[in-house]
Amino acid sequence: MDKIYQKQTGVCVMNARNRFPLRGGNWNNGSNAGLGALNLNNHRSNSNSNIGFRPALENARSTPLKGGCQCKIEKDADASAIAETVPRPVDASAGCTYEKIYSFENILSAAYHCRKGKTKAQQTLDFFNNLEENVIQIQNELVWGMYSVSPYRHFYVFEPKRRLISAPSFKDRVVHRAIYNIIEPMFDVTYIYDSYACRRDKGTHRGADRAQAFIRKVERQSGKAFALKADISKYFSSIDHFILKRILDRKLKCQKTKELLFYIIDSSPSDALGVGIPLGNLTSQLFANIYLNELDRFVKHTLRAKRYVRYMDDFVIIHGDKRKLHEWRKDIETFLAGSLRLKTNSKTQVFPVSPAKGRSLDFLGYRIYSTHRLLRKGSVKRIKSKLKKFHRQYEAGEISLKDINPSIQSWLGHAKHANSDGLKRAIFSTPFVRN
Repeated sequence: MDKIYQKQTGVCVMNARNRFPLRGGNWNNGSNAGLGALNLNNHRSNSNSNIGFRPALENARSTPLKGGCQCKIEKDADASAIAETVPRPVDASAGCTYEKIYSFENILSAAYHCRKGKTKAQQTLDFFNNLEENVIQIQNELVWGMYSVSPYRHFYVFEPKRRLISAPSFKDRVVHRAIYNIIEPMFDVTYIYDSYACRRDKGTHRGADRAQAFIRKVERQSGKAFALKADISKYFSSIDHFILKRILDRKLKCQKTKELLFYIIDSSPSDALGVGIPLGNLTSQLFANIYLNELDRFVKHTLRAKRYVRYMDDFVIIHGDKRKLHEWRKDIETFLAGSLRLKTNSKTQVFPVSPAKGRSLDFLGYRIYSTHRLLRKGSVKRIKSKLKKFHRQYEAGEISLKDINPSIQSWLGHAKHANSDGLKRAIFSTPFVRN
């Protein structure tokens, strides 16, 4: 197997409780098999007469190895402890993280996370049929710098809009989750409060609540609220690899962790060299938040905009002065172009938020006013179309109510955060009947 990212020299003492590769002998199974050699191309069930098999296993568990992380810096506190630190933010650059990423327990936990909702998928079944073997294999590859990304599977989704999804293999998803488990809590404490995408205890509903609260507060203070509503044009496919690596390099000290992250970034399938990360990667969600955290800090600390909410590539600023929002729009677009090589799309604009002589704030699936909130028209159109299809399929005996219920419950969960009682009574008034 080709070496993908550079091995570091030096010695790293492994914790005795870590699970290490059940491999032995030298690379080619020759008569010169060494006592401390690990054989990555041997299945652990190999029963040949390598003289180094058992000693290699014990040696790997108890003595210094040349693989793994070579950091000379003080190790990080546990990631969960970092995530729970409330009063003082923790610097994401502090300490070594690579050993935590490739620990047996972390990779195993990542595998179980990735299985959720996909227990019957063939790749999941194949991985869990030899769970310990596959976890140790991933650990081997990370320890010795031999991990390589498998080809992506590409497909389109059409709701709420047409998007190309690049799905990694199950093994790569496990690696991404193992990285996310350790890295995400460290960066999360550096984010602003009003960043709502892919974060614990945040999400679309809380983001919409916050935006509505800002509208109400501005109306009370100024009599009228204006919104700067912006969206980054083709965000994921526009992220610049060099800039993203520079941000990560500035905030992380662990060299092996950076090499792994840089390798995943460079392996992204994209139309342009050095630009774009795939929709479908868990690491892409992490990178996307880290990238636009630069914008968040510019808006909050340089522009000093108090009422700013961002959900991934959508963001809004609420203010009582329309001219001020136009000034900020120019400043933001200049910053995006100069510092992040991004631009806003054609729908970006400043407008009054009001039922009279204004319009709603169309944000996170809702049409938001200070006094009430309505569902987005596209959401209503899609559920009506689905219900018509479900009625036809149910009448023909092609599906059951059990098949229909998850889609309906999902939509109802979204609709309950809007003023939608009359709408729900109207669209669900027709019962499901079967001839």
